[in-house]
Amino acid sequence: MTFRKILVAGLSMMLWFQLLMPVLLRAEEIIDVIEISKQASGRISVVLDKTIAKGSKEAEWGQTIDANIKGGLDFTGLFNMMPAPLNIRNAQNGTINFEAIGSVGSDVYVTGTLTRKKGEPYLDMEVYDVTGKQMLKKWYAGQEKQLRPMALQFCADLIELLTGKRSVFGSKIVFVSNRSGAKEIYMCDFDGSNIEQVTSTRSISLTPAVSPDGRYIAWTDYTSGKPDLYIKNLSTKTTAAVRKAGVCIDPGWVPGTDELATTLSIDGDQEIYLIKSDGTVSRRLTRNRGIDVSPTFSPDGSRMAFVSTREGRPQIFIQDMNSGVARRLTFSGNYNTQPSWSPGGDKISYSSLQKNGEINIFTIAPDGSGISQLTSRSRDNEYPSWSPDGSMIVFSSTRQGRRKLFVMNADGTNQRPLLQMEGEQQQPSWSVIK
Repeated sequence: MTFRKILVAGLSMMLWFQLLMPVLLRAEEIIDVIEISKQASGRISVVLDKTIAKGSKEAEWGQTIDANIKGGLDFTGLFNMMPAPLNIRNAQNGTINFEAIGSVGSDVYVTGTLTRKKGEPYLDMEVYDVTGKQMLKKWYAGQEKQLRPMALQFCADLIELLTGKRSVFGSKIVFVSNRSGAKEIYMCDFDGSNIEQVTSTRSISLTPAVSPDGRYIAWTDYTSGKPDLYIKNLSTKTTAAVRKAGVCIDPGWVPGTDELATTLSIDGDQEIYLIKSDGTVSRRLTRNRGIDVSPTFSPDGSRMAFVSTREGRPQIFIQDMNSGVARRLTFSGNYNTQPSWSPGGDKISYSSLQKNGEINIFTIAPDGSGISQLTSRSRDNEYPSWSPDGSMIVFSSTRQGRRKLFVMNADGTNQRPLLQMEGEQQQPSWSVIK
C-alpha cells in the first residue's frame, strides 16, 4: 500500500470515528382480557405466589422457575411485585383468598404448579384478577435445562395478555467489548445474561447490526488493515467479507429484505449503498458531498435516517427510499449522530453532543417534532438501540467511569446497568435472534 493510500485510509477512519463519537412448549390456554387498573406509576401490581411443587427435585426446579419469573417481570419495569398476604390460601381446603389479595393493592394474582412427567418438568401456570376470574391457564413442558426459557415464555405470555403487546423476552443484544484485549463482538440475552463471544479476530470489530429476521449479524472489521464489512449467517455459521476500495463501515439492515445499507468510499466520497446478505452491492442510495453514515430504517423500510456532514457538522437526515429525496431532521444541537428508528416508527433516538461537553440521548418524531431528552448529568451516553417491542432502549454510558451498557424505559425512566463484564462495552444493537 502506498503512502498516499495509507494517508487517505487514515483520514477516512479519523472522520468516521468523529462521527461515531458523540423450548419445547405446548399450551392449552384460556384468555379473557380485562381492564387492569394501574397505579399512578403506570405499573401493574402483581402477587406472584410461590410455585407449588411436590418432591425435592420439583421444589428445586420451582425455585429456579420463581427466580426467573420474578427477574423477568422486574426487568421490564412494568410491574410492582406485591408481597403475598399471609392468609393467601384457606388453611382447610387450600382455596385462594382473593379478598386478601385485593387488600394488598394487587391487580393480578399469579400461581403455578410444578410436577414431573416422564422425568422432565411440567409447569402449569394460572393468572387471575382480584375478583377470582381466571385470565390465563397455560402449561409449559421441556427439559430440565429449559427451566429458564419456560419461565420467560410465561413472562412473555403474561405481558402480552395484560398489555396486548409482545415483550423483550427471547431477544438478544449484540455489542462490542475489549474484555479480551481486542475489540470483539459479543452477544447476550435481553437481560445481560448468557454472554457469548461472536468474533475472535484479535483485531478491531465495530458497529454490529442484527438483521430484522435474526438470521445475520453484520459488522465492521479491521483484520485486513482497513475497515471492511463482514456478514455472518447465524444458522450456517458462514461469514461473507465485503472488501472494496476505501472504507466499508457502519451497517444497518432494511426491514423485510435480505439487504443492508453501509457506507462505502469506492467512488471517492463516503456514500451509503445497499448490499445484499451475500456481500454483493445492489445500488447507491446517497449522492451528496460530505460523509454519510449510520443508516437506520423505518419499520416498513420506506424511509432511511442517517448522519451526514453535507451541511457542515454532523446532523441527522431522512431520505425517502423511492424518490431519493432527503431532508434534514435535527436542527437543535450542532453535533447529532447515531440514529436508531423505533419499532413503532413514531420515534428516532440519537446521540447529541451538548455545550457542556456531555453526550446525551434524545428522541425525536420523524417529522421533527416532539424532541425529548432522555439522559442528563451522567457523563457520556451513546449508541441508543430500541428493544424489538419498543418499550426499552439499550445504550452505552461512562457514568460509572468506563463505558458500560445500560438500559432504560423508552421515556428515559428506570435507567440501570445491563450486565457486569470486564473491560468496556459499547455500540449495542438489540434485536430478535433466531
